[in-house]
Amino acid sequence: MITRHRVLAAASLGLAVAVGGLVTATTAQAYDTGKTTISCSAVKIRKAPSKTATVVGIGYRHDKVVYDQWAYKKAEKTWYTRGTVTRKSDGKKIRGYMIYNCANPYQTNPAPKPSIPK
Repeated sequence: MITRHRVLAAASLGLAVAVGGLVTATTAQAYDTGKTTISCSAVKIRKAPSKTATVVGIGYRHDKVVYDQWAYKKAEKTWYTRGTVTRKSDGKKIRGYMIYNCANPYQTNPAPKPSIPK
């Protein structure tokens, strides 16, 4: 009887872990992570993906960026990259949104942009 309960508990736990893994994988696919550098001479890093959002810092050419999401601001027709910039000049880390053309995974300017959402 004890063995049967253990098998049932182990099977239930295995199913819960498998389902939890699927949910996590699906959520993770909405984001893309990677590293790049700032390709513009300077870019404002903002609190939100908007040209009017609060500026939390400035990133400069060749500063490192670890990005994890892209956002499209439909009203502005502008793509943004969200990530953490590590400045070469002082080592400061700044987290926020930057214009996609200045912080893109292709390290070129202008960058090939993702397709515009409908």
